[in-house]
Amino acid sequence: MHIEEIRREVTTVRWFHQIDLGHGIITPGLDNSPGKLKTFGLPADLRGKSVLDIGAWDGFFSFEAERRGASRVLATDSHCWSGPGWGTKAGFELARRVLNSKVEDLEIDVLDLAPDRTGVFDLVLFLGVLYHMPHPLLALERVASVTQGQLILETHVDLLDYPRPAMAFYPEAELGEDSSNWCGPNPALVTAMLKTVGFKTVKVHSGPTTYPNSTTQGRAVFHAWR
Repeated sequence: MHIEEIRREVTTVRWFHQIDLGHGIITPGLDNSPGKLKTFGLPADLRGKSVLDIGAWDGFFSFEAERRGASRVLATDSHCWSGPGWGTKAGFELARRVLNSKVEDLEIDVLDLAPDRTGVFDLVLFLGVLYHMPHPLLALERVASVTQGQLILETHVDLLDYPRPAMAFYPEAELGEDSSNWCGPNPALVTAMLKTVGFKTVKVHSGPTTYPNSTTQGRAVFHAWR
């Protein structure tokens, strides 16, 4: 594609991720994707590894895993690609084409993940998805079923002032005026759920980092191994 053609197509997409497409073109996403990457602890060298990116959206983290040498990367989504989310698959498809990427894609709901549908992966990314799940433990069971190595999970957390495993439930649009936000587990609950679904080792990699003007809500990153 010619540079001007790329620039024109970029303007037609409602981007979430900020993806460097080369030629001085960075997609104008709302999300500071490069900044988040620094906190997630993605291994620098993924050569020979298979990676699954659940809830890939525009694909920033899928393409980054490929850039770090992953032998296979599968990007999955349904909520943003063809569901009620405000995104579409157009950004992912354009970025893949411009980057000449071999990242695979599959439109599938989190609760439909299974080894016979996707295969199993050395590294699974579950970033910014858990709190959108009305049934978070069931979702983590599905995620665990396709993880043969490590899981990196990033999520909204709540009830940070409560030490026991607990979760806030948002039946309407209490969190960010977004009805797709269902739950706010605290770090103790995320850790407990991950162990319950079969991860032997679970660590809080970073956070929780609280939101401005809040002492009980924020974001946290978890690393878990089978």
